[in-house]
Amino acid sequence: MSDSPRILVFAGSTRRGSHNSHLARLAAACLERHGARVTRIDLKDYPLPLYDGDLEAAEGLPAQARRLQALLAEHQGLLIASPEYNGFPTPLLKNTLDWMTRPDGERSGLALFADKVAAVVAASPGALGGMRSLGLTRQLLGNLGVMVLPNPLALPRAAQAFGEDGDLEEQAVRERLDALCRRLVSTLDRLHPDDDASGESP
Repeated sequence: MSDSPRILVFAGSTRRGSHNSHLARLAAACLERHGARVTRIDLKDYPLPLYDGDLEAAEGLPAQARRLQALLAEHQGLLIASPEYNGFPTPLLKNTLDWMTRPDGERSGLALFADKVAAVVAASPGALGGMRSLGLTRQLLGNLGVMVLPNPLALPRAAQAFGEDGDLEEQAVRERLDALCRRLVSTLDRLHPDDDASGESP
């Protein structure tokens, strides 16, 4: 397992009972079944102020942003689950990524995103399942230098989408999530065939 791809998984929501956090948990388990080494985090554990250039100039990079940058550096892949707020990704997700791209001394935060591979998913109580925001999330990550896999998963009517056992109710949706996770792992396997135990390319 030492050469398995490392994937960081999180949701763009910290709400208790978040459908997207639930979907992120299922995705993390699916990635592990396909051989990835997964780190799943809750952004509630990494609170950050709203990005402010004056604050950054006065105090430097917040400690929680440094922690997130260090995590990102240890992983080759990302899987992000994010709600849709009025057709857009959440302010939490955007603000987190904005802080993570900031430089820390001589180190470029933006460079940490280069050559990463990501999959994105969304869950929403509505009929579109967050589809409108998924395109913008993919665009945002692409702007940071991340290769984002096509065919993201949008989960509509999320309040009814999970069964009593916590799994997705519909077989077709389970298969789509499985296919996306399998594609992320296999893509990373092809791009990083010789990675060592640290998860970093030599």
